[in-house]
Amino acid sequence: MAGKEARYTPGQVAGGVLDPDLGRLSLAERVARGKAARTAVPRESHAMFDPSADRPDPVVLLERQAESRVPDLVPIRYGRMLVSPFAYFRGAALPMASDLASLPCTGLVVQACGDAHLSNFGIFASPERKFLFDVNDFDETLPGPWEWDVKRLAASLEVAARGNGFSRKQRRRIVTASICCYRRTIRTFAGMNNIDVWYARVDLDLVEQMFSPRMAAKDRKVVAKNLAKARTRDSMQAFSKLCGEINGQTRIIADPPLVMPVSHLGPEERDELGFEAQLDSMLANYGRTLNGAYRVLFRRYQLVDLARKVVGVGSVGTRCWIFLFTARDGAEPLLLQVKEAQPSVLAAYTGPSKYASQGQRVVEGQWLIQPVSDIFLGWQRSERARDGKTHDFYVRQLRDWKFSLDIDRMRPSGMQIYGELCAWTLARSHARSGDAVAIAAYLGSSDAFDQAIAQFASDYADQTERDYQALATAAATGRIVAQRGL
Repeated sequence: MAGKEARYTPGQVAGGVLDPDLGRLSLAERVARGKAARTAVPRESHAMFDPSADRPDPVVLLERQAESRVPDLVPIRYGRMLVSPFAYFRGAALPMASDLASLPCTGLVVQACGDAHLSNFGIFASPERKFLFDVNDFDETLPGPWEWDVKRLAASLEVAARGNGFSRKQRRRIVTASICCYRRTIRTFAGMNNIDVWYARVDLDLVEQMFSPRMAAKDRKVVAKNLAKARTRDSMQAFSKLCGEINGQTRIIADPPLVMPVSHLGPEERDELGFEAQLDSMLANYGRTLNGAYRVLFRRYQLVDLARKVVGVGSVGTRCWIFLFTARDGAEPLLLQVKEAQPSVLAAYTGPSKYASQGQRVVEGQWLIQPVSDIFLGWQRSERARDGKTHDFYVRQLRDWKFSLDIDRMRPSGMQIYGELCAWTLARSHARSGDAVAIAAYLGSSDAFDQAIAQFASDYADQTERDYQALATAAATGRIVAQRGL
């Protein structure tokens, strides 16, 4: 089997498919696969990032991406990206995917997050009401090279650490420690039973066991404060912030242009996705994507209002709505986020999703990556939009004890611990969907890969700063319109 591995080469990232024959391979064959990949693509080669003269203009890539988005929201996206190089990095998943596709790849495929930067990890509540830490954004998920996720995580650490004013030595320590954690964790999972890997999760007890002894008293207080805050970020907190009483009825309150109830939209905007004509069928189709027990629960709620909402950084301009449901005569609110799912930024380089619905792609990918997911996670489609196109969506609760840590306020020790936690989580997700044995064999026991990725992260952070300046120049010269402060 070792002679049959696919090798990804620059400009040819083929495969984008999870290995259907993994269960038929012996451990020896899987180890051989990893070692063969190491021969074809040495670990040290991952340090390389030397963009060619014909590297695609990142601003052009962002402009092309904007063509499928709501035009009046695109300036808000640019404005949010121009807050800092790290904010730019968050929104520039497509330019980075283009860059990664130009580099040698190992050929070992996992269900990639596709956008594994620091701010796409966080805390949320399981259905059992326990705090878990995991990836929390799956808009770009698609089968792809495992190292692309690792490189995006490492680069985000370097960019964020620069933004926080950390020294070169501190930044190097943060990145190498995080990648070392990934390497050691994937080796641990490679030695575990499949079912044990599937059950593995990061709850707050495990976080305390793994990292609390290394935290200063001040850091432990910050974590405790953040957890307390997370407990307040539930559906009732979202309801109290976004909703109120209008003419005796519970409704979503307008906050233009970030929150626009359907009653505040013009005729063309109201008909943009054909929501009003399709609501009943769309909700029925969404309900059918839920687990049977949760389908029964969902039928107990009635839709009373909906609004367009601007979310995130990279997602700004995609069609995102919030639906307000109530039960028990209006006393029990439920807010669902209905977020457009466009093709993954990886698709141009790994091949399209096997799912006809991009919403299903996101949901199926999340189910594969996460041990536990939102009980209302599902998908739906708008067939008759005003623009004549089909739009896919995925659905989840707007908030359910969801919380992301404040990257900008982290100290070096805290960012290192957080980076290791993200790396552990990423290794677990890759072990669930890919060949942990082959990846572990590829990585080996030395720090060769760690050091290579640290160098890549530094070089890519340099490129990110240049790209950020290019976007700023485009805004200053009027090539693009950036609306700041929103």
